[in-house]
Amino acid sequence: MTDESGMHFYDPAQRHGLPHDPFKAIIAPRPIGWISTLSPDGVANLAPYSFFAPICDRPPMLMFVSEGWKDTVANAEATGEFVWNMASRDLAEAMNASAALVGAGVDEFELAGLEKAPGRVVRCPRVAASPVSIECRVVEIRRVATMDGEKLERWTVTGQAVGVHICRKTLRDGVFDTSSARPIGRGGYRDEYFEANHGAMFRMLRPDG
Repeated sequence: MTDESGMHFYDPAQRHGLPHDPFKAIIAPRPIGWISTLSPDGVANLAPYSFFAPICDRPPMLMFVSEGWKDTVANAEATGEFVWNMASRDLAEAMNASAALVGAGVDEFELAGLEKAPGRVVRCPRVAASPVSIECRVVEIRRVATMDGEKLERWTVTGQAVGVHICRKTLRDGVFDTSSARPIGRGGYRDEYFEANHGAMFRMLRPDG
């Protein structure tokens, strides 16, 4: 409903009254958790996750959320490892192809036509063409629960970085130039993405400098 201030308000436990659920569109653009893992049998897996975020910088840690106990989570639990790969504009189509629902024995690298590169610390491969890849060790896998204690069919996977690969072309005087890597983020709905580039950037220092 719309109140006197012109704000649309809804209780998430009830219907939102809009053509589509706005929640994902509100919290966007979201960096993509393009996660590669390796099964105990040696089959590579690669899949993008919409709910993904860095959670700490000292030590560097990140997390992603899986809707359902998928191969990525099963592999991460079994091996204790995964790699986050930056999804760039040049790799958007391949990233999208790797989202296909296929069997556990299918290698999404091959499905998407992507070359693998070996990890330096972990055993699972990374996307060779990705401008940045972060090798991680699993810190925690936890099932998501509501405030009422209801267990959901979603799991958070938290990892700590143990190795970082950065394409040298994205470094400017030793500083990582985010826009030159052209990372993409998920928008609110099924087909919406955003690209980070020079035209979209503006600068503003925090009050503490």
